[in-house]
Amino acid sequence: MGNLIGTCVAIAVCVSGLASLQVPRLRTQTEPETLSPERIRTEEQLQAAQLKVFETLPVLGFDNMVANWVFLSFLQYFGNEEARLATDYDLSPSFFEVIVRRDPYFMQPYLYLSASVSLFAAQPERTVALLERGLEHMTPTFPPNSFLLWRYKSLDELLFLGDAQAARRSLEKTAEWAEQSPWPDAANFVDSSRKTAAFLAQDPDSRQAQVSSWLVVWGNAVNDNARAIAQERIESLGFTLVETPEGSITVVETAPPTGPSAPDADASEGAEPSDS
Repeated sequence: MGNLIGTCVAIAVCVSGLASLQVPRLRTQTEPETLSPERIRTEEQLQAAQLKVFETLPVLGFDNMVANWVFLSFLQYFGNEEARLATDYDLSPSFFEVIVRRDPYFMQPYLYLSASVSLFAAQPERTVALLERGLEHMTPTFPPNSFLLWRYKSLDELLFLGDAQAARRSLEKTAEWAEQSPWPDAANFVDSSRKTAAFLAQDPDSRQAQVSSWLVVWGNAVNDNARAIAQERIESLGFTLVETPEGSITVVETAPPTGPSAPDADASEGAEPSDS
C-alpha cells in the first residue's frame, strides 16, 4: 500500500509539473494585454527551472508522457513569435535536453532542432550533441527512419559549423543506415546522400553542396521564417527555387558555377517522411 501511495504521489507531482509548463503560454492566450519583455523573461526563467527538474525527476515509467508534454510546450514556446522577438530563442535547447533524455526514439522533435537551436538560438554545437545522443540509442533498423538523424546532423555540420568532412562522414552514415532501413522512403536517401558525400570529398568548400543542403532545410522548414532564411541562403549562393511541371521544387543556377556540378536535389528528398 505504501508503494502504491508513493507511486500515486509521484504521478501527481509529474502531471502537476507538466501542466505548469503550459501556464505561461495559456496566460498569454487569455490576457488581452501584451506582455512586457520583463514579464516574458520572468516566465521563461520559471519554465527553465521546470525543465531542469524534468531532466532528472523520477517519473516511474512515464518518460514518454513527459517527452510528449515537453514537446507540446516547446511548440507553444517556439510558435510564440511575439515573445521570441521580445526576448530570444535561448531556451530552445533545454526542451530538447529533456525530450532526448526521456524518449530518444521520439522522432518528430528532431525535425525542429536545426531551425530552433542552430538557426534561431545560434547553438549548432548543441544541436549536433543532441543528435549524437539520440543516435547512441538507435540502430539502422530502429526506429525505421533513424537514418534521418544522420542526415540532419550533416546539415548542421556543413551549414552552421563549416565542417565539410564531418558532414561527409554523416552523409555516408545516412546512406549506410538508409540501405538497411525498412522505412518505405529510405531508398530515396541512399544515392543522394552518397552523391553529396562524394561531392564534398572532392570540393569541401562546394557552393553546390551547400545549396543542396539548404534545399533540404527549406523542404524541412518548420515555419515561414526558417523557410525564408533557407531561400535567402540559396539565392545568395547563386541559385533560385523553381517549381517543376510535376509540382516539386528544385533549384536552378543563376550565377556562373565555381566548382563541379552538384548532385540532383529537390525539396521532396529533404522532407521528413511522415511518422504515422
